[in-house]
Amino acid sequence: MKVNTYNIKGEKAGTAELPEGIFGVVWKPALVKQVFDGEMANKRRPWAHTKTRGEVRGGGRKPWRQKGTGRARHGSTRSPLWIGGGVAHGPRNERDYSVKINKKMRRGALFSLLSRKLKEKEIILIDNFEMVKPKTREAFNIFKNLRTAGDIYNLGQKGGRALLALAKGDVKKAVHNLPFVNYIEPRNLNVSVLLQNKYLILDKSSIKELEKIHPVRK
Repeated sequence: MKVNTYNIKGEKAGTAELPEGIFGVVWKPALVKQVFDGEMANKRRPWAHTKTRGEVRGGGRKPWRQKGTGRARHGSTRSPLWIGGGVAHGPRNERDYSVKINKKMRRGALFSLLSRKLKEKEIILIDNFEMVKPKTREAFNIFKNLRTAGDIYNLGQKGGRALLALAKGDVKKAVHNLPFVNYIEPRNLNVSVLLQNKYLILDKSSIKELEKIHPVRK
């Protein structure tokens, strides 16, 4: 499938052929949702942690004698019944929230989402994303020029966050201070980061790397 390519000035530079097996896949919302939930669960960490009666401090001696006081019988102030005692059935940091995501599912959801973004005109293909110096001002001017390319007029405005997927480390320094741009290497593309950004900006080298990492069976 052929798509238009743009240069860093926002002008049409020609067309490029995209692999059908990556950008021409049927939209599968249930699969994308399942993989997204799995990726978010794998990022979750069990921060909440309570101490049991065996871990709290104090309570080494019996608070009062067993009989004759008229009060209830107690053996330790570390009991969950006491203020400052242990917590019964509280959250523990040993809990594991991670889930297994099969490689086939992850690839299928990624390809389905990339195809959806291409259909919705949310993928911008740059002929060659080159900068003289990795400066924030130069990167900002490039994105300013790209607003006129296709239907990305709201790039950089509310709801117009962009994900820059390039295999160039110097670009990351240039876009680090731009609040509406995120950077990721093409080999690390995943469902959650694609859903968190409206637009995806690639260049021809990014497409080649995607084909190398995710070879399409013919």
